[in-house]
Amino acid sequence: MLKGNMIHPEIMETLSLCGHGCKVLIADGNYPLKARTNGARRVYLGLTPGLPTVTDVLKALLSVQSFESAEVMLTEDGSDPEIFADFKELLPDIELKKIDKQAFYDACCEPMVELAISTGEQRTYANILLTVGCS
Repeated sequence: MLKGNMIHPEIMETLSLCGHGCKVLIADGNYPLKARTNGARRVYLGLTPGLPTVTDVLKALLSVQSFESAEVMLTEDGSDPEIFADFKELLPDIELKKIDKQAFYDACCEPMVELAISTGEQRTYANILLTVGCS
């Protein structure tokens, strides 16, 4: 019996194959997942506009996996989108590394990205690239 809050078989299988340093992308509904993730396993969860949210998926992932770092997309004007407050609340011990849009897209195409999850999230800049920790 699974103990965490994650029951999606493809996500669980891929997470079980991830080691320290592997990366997981949780993307909003506007993210070009196919074009901006190379070898990652892609999982499309978007059910309706807004569901599930990126934070819904992040909460479920945190119930089964630890992460040591997080990268987010820097807005054009440098301001923090509303979802960054949610990320900081869910990841209190992890600093959000803000990188520009093209650098974020490039990072999501790196070979260490093992899993890319598309959600129904509607908030802007609601993409987060997580690095798997060792504990």
